[in-house]
Amino acid sequence: MSEPFAVRGRIVTPSSIIVDGAVIVDGESIVWMGEAPQAQAAGYGAEVVAAPSPTDGRYILPGLVDTHCHGGGGSAFPTATTVEAMMTAVWEHRVHGTTTLVGSLSTASPEDLRRQGQMLADLCDAGELDGIHFEGPFLASGRLGVTGMLPGDSPADAIPGEGLTAQEREDRARAVLGSQDFAQVQPPNPALTRELMITTRGHTVSMTLAPEGKRAIGSGSVAEVLIENGAVPAFGHTVASAEFIRGAAAWTREKLGLTPAEKLRCPRYIVTHFFNGMQPFHHRHPGPVLELLADAAGGGCILELIADGQHVDPSAVRNVFELVGRDSVVFVSNATADTGMPFSEPDSAEGEPNLHLVDIVRRAWKGAGIPLTDAVYCASVQGARILGQTNIGEITPGKRADLLVTDENLYPLAVYRRGALVASVPKN
Repeated sequence: MSEPFAVRGRIVTPSSIIVDGAVIVDGESIVWMGEAPQAQAAGYGAEVVAAPSPTDGRYILPGLVDTHCHGGGGSAFPTATTVEAMMTAVWEHRVHGTTTLVGSLSTASPEDLRRQGQMLADLCDAGELDGIHFEGPFLASGRLGVTGMLPGDSPADAIPGEGLTAQEREDRARAVLGSQDFAQVQPPNPALTRELMITTRGHTVSMTLAPEGKRAIGSGSVAEVLIENGAVPAFGHTVASAEFIRGAAAWTREKLGLTPAEKLRCPRYIVTHFFNGMQPFHHRHPGPVLELLADAAGGGCILELIADGQHVDPSAVRNVFELVGRDSVVFVSNATADTGMPFSEPDSAEGEPNLHLVDIVRRAWKGAGIPLTDAVYCASVQGARILGQTNIGEITPGKRADLLVTDENLYPLAVYRRGALVASVPKN
């Protein structure tokens, strides 16, 4: 049996930062947290004395929760041929502080979706992943990907080809862009959706769909199948008009509201990487953006944001946060196989970096001016709420001991998952 131990630093909580903080871990759980001098009275004085006293301004964050991730470390969930290859992606994000991860699949053939979904479900059963997200195949063909590519374009066209063969450019481009398979986009299919729910054995967290498709929303629809199976509809990759989005949102809210709470993973629907992959706002043809923003402000939906300063400008990140509040925003990485690889440059893929979730938090904090407590909240508490998990996302007694220790600039120093040290980076 392991002995209790302390982790010391500036603790980031949902409401404040405890400057001289200590977290006491016993087994897989947090048993105490607070000001380090108060640990003695709580019976944990010896553990705090034994822990290194931080003098470098380090932070202690809850383990981060990423609900939209396609891969990392050179491995992609949509294309990996083995569970071991998928675990490469899992570990790429885990050692950077994402202790709870949802594996995302892109548009592919039904056979591929069933096969990849089953492998992801196996990892969920094993406790390595925490859910599955299907990004497609029921999307609008004119809004695939987040890079503005259209049907007929080759993803390799967006990647410099110096020193690479045509096939290498194509392979690298798909890794970087995380592009959808245009040929496999299909109209909403409730029967296929039900098959995927069965194949993934209750582990599907969400599915992105263009709500304007026939049988996407309403009685007997894809969205109805998702909700009845404990998954969350996510609007995205859409060309829907403002009027249509308003009606689709109203139906979805009503359906969620009429579903017994015990059958719901999350009582709110999601908007997949808000702004990206959807019709942009124009004052005469407003599209979905303002309607979704208004619905989020009213508590109807949760807006995903890739708050890296590239997918969404820092000022837009700040404005959305100020308009709808942190309880209606979740930060996601949307990471692809390229994340963590040597060729992953900040200016790759039309200026779109491939980052870990901690990098998203840092950019939201440093670049967009989001308070650190709120930026962390959007990358931890919010993801836990979408998953319907109450034992993660906060540094609180009784929660799972998932911790990310960083330096003063939010670069990882150590990661604990279920109380075990899974990564440690000595500070120079």
